[in-house]
Amino acid sequence: MKLSKMSQEELELLSYTQIAALYLEENKKTMTTAELFKEVCNLLKLDESEYHDKIADFFQSLTTSKDFILLNDGNWDLRKNHKVKVEIDEIYEEKDDEPIEEEEEELIDEPEEDPIDDFDLDLDDDLSDDDDDLSDLTIVTEDEENEE
Repeated sequence: MKLSKMSQEELELLSYTQIAALYLEENKKTMTTAELFKEVCNLLKLDESEYHDKIADFFQSLTTSKDFILLNDGNWDLRKNHKVKVEIDEIYEEKDDEPIEEEEEELIDEPEEDPIDDFDLDLDDDLSDDDDDLSDLTIVTEDEENEE
């Protein structure tokens, strides 16, 4: 719906960013924060003191909204009017010009020592025949245990 066809009550139900988005869409031009908020205030019939009191909040709303984009010239526009051009070659450009540091070369050339070599893992020593002697053990029933 066009802003010019909205009643004052309908406008007051919208947020400042919604009004700003409608304004930018209708006028098809970019604007600074101050210019855009001035138009919002004019549409809502807000006075100069309200403009000064609320412009910082309006700016924060624009910066956090996904609908707006701040252009290089300091003007705001709707994000849907702009496409992001990304050069894949620039993102994945290999850095052949940078030499590898000596420390990195040493790590690459020399294999790491196996940390397991530092431990004595002679498992045969842990399983001696002395532990297997169960001849001196006896079975005690509950009755015999209670008697003691």
